[in-house]
Amino acid sequence: MGRSGRGGGSRPRRQKTRASDGQSAFVIPAYLQEEYPDLDSVEDLKDDKFKVLFATAETGKARLVSCIIGWACESTNAQQVVAHGLEDHVYIVNPGSGAAANADLYGAYERGEPWLGYQWGTNEPALVLDLVRLEEPPYTEECWAATKACAYVDSDVRIAVHPSMLERAPEVVDMLRNFNSDIVLFKDIARWSRANGGSTEGDAALWFLQARPEVWSQWATPAAAEKTQAALDAGEAAAGWPAP
Repeated sequence: MGRSGRGGGSRPRRQKTRASDGQSAFVIPAYLQEEYPDLDSVEDLKDDKFKVLFATAETGKARLVSCIIGWACESTNAQQVVAHGLEDHVYIVNPGSGAAANADLYGAYERGEPWLGYQWGTNEPALVLDLVRLEEPPYTEECWAATKACAYVDSDVRIAVHPSMLERAPEVVDMLRNFNSDIVLFKDIARWSRANGGSTEGDAALWFLQARPEVWSQWATPAAAEKTQAALDAGEAAAGWPAP
């Protein structure tokens, strides 16, 4: 993913590279929904039999681990709680850092405890854990602009290049146009990395190249794909390989 250069008046060409990078303020572990299959909507948090799963002794409300203090999603999630009519049912906790938010979820998950909170698709816990988004009314621009009483819109992640790249490096532009990395692939890589503690970004990239040639070979020319596969088979490392 790149940023256009400053100079020149032309707009960069942009290529969609990943879809369905979802986010939600209402996510629970899949094991909890398996135990309580009727808990599948934000409206269910108003039901005492479900609210009690997440309730704290101090408030009697469901504890919602929301967004990091100072991030835009902090206020957005608070608006969603109000818009869904959950003020009397949900108590918002805003972690001070991403690490604290992740640790809260990992801890509950490892203990098999109920957990309710905010996650986005490419955050590590959302990639490596089995989580379920509680249903909300579908996103519309009108709803989001007015009340936010609906789901977040799934985000598109795009590659951008300066227009001069079209002439300077057309083969690179072609590769970037072919590049398409979806959230499922990201989950595979993230889960491999977590299962192989101490692995680096380079280790994960090498695993991907070795395990999924049917994916990356579609991004490159046949000649480049053949050369890359030959190097992998020979155990060679690319020059400039990412350092740990």
